Amino acid sequence: MAEFTVNTKRFDPYKNFKFRVKWDGQYVAGVSKVTGLKRTTEVVKHREGGDPSTSRKSPGRNEFDAITLERGVTHDPAFELWAGKVWQLGAALGAEVSLADFRKDIILEVYNEAGQKVIAYNIYRCWVSEYQALPDFDANANAVAIQHIKLENEGWERDISVTEPKEPSFNVPT
Repeated sequence: MAEFTVNTKRFDPYKNFKFRVKWDGQYVAGVSKVTGLKRTTEVVKHREGGDPSTSRKSPGRNEFDAITLERGVTHDPAFELWAGKVWQLGAALGAEVSLADFRKDIILEVYNEAGQKVIAYNIYRCWVSEYQALPDFDANANAVAIQHIKLENEGWERDISVTEPKEPSFNVPT
C-alpha cells in the first residue's frame, strides 16, 4: 500500500479550479473543466444453500467512468487530432482507426493556491469516444464557445511520487 505523509498544519482542502492536463509530454492548452475520476466495483451476490434468507456479497469487476475534458474553442487542434485517430472521415476501408496510437495515457495535476503541484493522477489507455467541435451558438448569449472530448479509460492511480510541498510564507515585518 502507498505511504502518504500528512501536513498537520494545513486545514483547508485544495480548490477545484487549479489543475492542468498533460498528454504526449505536453500540457493541453485551455482545459477549463475535467469531470471527476470515479471507479465502481460491481457487487457479486451469492448465498449458501443452507442459509436461504441471507445473501452474501463480494467484490466483482471494476469499472472506470469516462472523463470529459472541456475547453474554449481555439486554433489548437489537439482535441480534433486525437478524436480523428478513433474515426477518420474519408479514410480508406479498414483504415478508419489508427490502432497504433489512438490510446494515450494522460496526467491530471492539481495545484494549491500558490501554484505548487500537490496531487497528480495517471489515467491509463484513454481514447476519445465523443468529440464536440462546436457548441450550440446563441446570438443572445454572453458565453465562451466550448468544445469537449469524452475519454474512455482503463483505470487510474494516484502518482505517489508527487508529495505535498512546503507551503510558502510571507514574512512581513511588524
